[in-house]
Amino acid sequence: MGTQSHAPVEQADANAGWSSRLAFILAAAGSAVGLGNVWKFPYITGENGGGAFVLVYLVCIAVIGLPILAAEIMLGRRGKANPVQVFVKLGEEEQISTNWQGIGWMGLLCSFFILSFYSVVAGWALVYLWHSISGQFSLQPSDATGLAERIGGLFDSLLANPGLLLAGHTLVMMATIFIVARGIRGGVEKAVRIMVPGLLLIIFGLVVYAAASTGEFGNAVSFMFNPDFSKLTWNAVLIALGHAFFTLSVGMCAMMAYGSFLDRSVNIGKAAFAIAGLDTLIALMAGLAIFPIVFAHQLTPGEGPGLVFVTLPIAFTEVPGGTFVSIFFFLFLAMAALTSSISMLEPLVEYMEYRCNWSRPRTAIVTGTIIWVLGIGCALAFNLWSGFTPFGKNLFDLFDWLTQSILLPMGGMLISIYAGWILSRKAIAREMEGGTAITFSVWIFLMRFIAPLAIALVLVNSLFPGLFS
Repeated sequence: MGTQSHAPVEQADANAGWSSRLAFILAAAGSAVGLGNVWKFPYITGENGGGAFVLVYLVCIAVIGLPILAAEIMLGRRGKANPVQVFVKLGEEEQISTNWQGIGWMGLLCSFFILSFYSVVAGWALVYLWHSISGQFSLQPSDATGLAERIGGLFDSLLANPGLLLAGHTLVMMATIFIVARGIRGGVEKAVRIMVPGLLLIIFGLVVYAAASTGEFGNAVSFMFNPDFSKLTWNAVLIALGHAFFTLSVGMCAMMAYGSFLDRSVNIGKAAFAIAGLDTLIALMAGLAIFPIVFAHQLTPGEGPGLVFVTLPIAFTEVPGGTFVSIFFFLFLAMAALTSSISMLEPLVEYMEYRCNWSRPRTAIVTGTIIWVLGIGCALAFNLWSGFTPFGKNLFDLFDWLTQSILLPMGGMLISIYAGWILSRKAIAREMEGGTAITFSVWIFLMRFIAPLAIALVLVNSLFPGLFS
């Protein structure tokens, strides 16, 4: 690798970087808030017993997710470079091996694969938004069996329809490319300043609706916050740990890329706390919006991935104003997906911009198009290419397994080792200044001992499912 410093178009401009601390927090929180909060968190909470699982999840956010989030931001700001070049520059400055750039490569590869299938799932949200607008969730068959069959049939027909899947995938990628092509201030920041407050407003409205109209809000609060440890298994603990790690977008260098544009006046610890807090708040509010509706119709909270795309639409057909509720819910889901997708494309564009010396728009279009082509295979994995199963998995499931089970935990573990053991404490302390000596010592302890061990357990559990059950 060369030693040329990172110089994207925005950073060469006098207006480069985030315009304020708030803009960075909104962008980073938007990256963290995604399908994991709205689609995955409620159903894994339902599958693993509710309150005890939520408590463990919150502890994991505090002792694992938050410290690694702060480390990624710190590395990005310290290096002022794309995720690969960060480790080259820091290696040369601190006279340590530049081979740690492998972390950056792993993060870029992870973003590349995740976005290829994440955009397909985000496309599902767009299709269901159209179903809501067109009144698909307002018709009421005479019996519950017919209703379940019709709603379940919508999802099955979506997966079997390559044209519809490709249309949703294409729209998501086009929006993602358009935003990233406009740069940090002109694109990403403008988008998140609208979308993240919009997400908060919509989810708050859905919680108020659930509290006022279902009669089951108290049961939902009890289910989520009254821990019953008899329902908690070791496997559930590891699922909570893995989700706490995944939900904050750590391990794929998105936060490192955003941190490379962060002003040195911003306190990293406080910013990381605000990002994690906002992400966790939205995940909990999603549960408080979803579970009262589920309980009110005697549906199953642990329905798995179908909770959002099958179980909830069944409930929407019967709740008062269900059509409008479904419109706002799937709008929320689509916006959450988009704020995450732009953060996955950003580190790839930063690297290609540096390596190829292209303009930001050209880089975003070329990189995004390559990901779009790869995503075609993920969309077709449910229908035309369903027979193509390398390693016993279709392409969608293979990319999901590769990133969630291997690349993300390995990247996070290596980041914690690099920040905790390899970089000099003096250099890290300068970058993390603003906190107390006690908080810094706690952070170092978590990065050196707790985080690597915990992530190693997640990695082992992913590679050998059921080992700890």
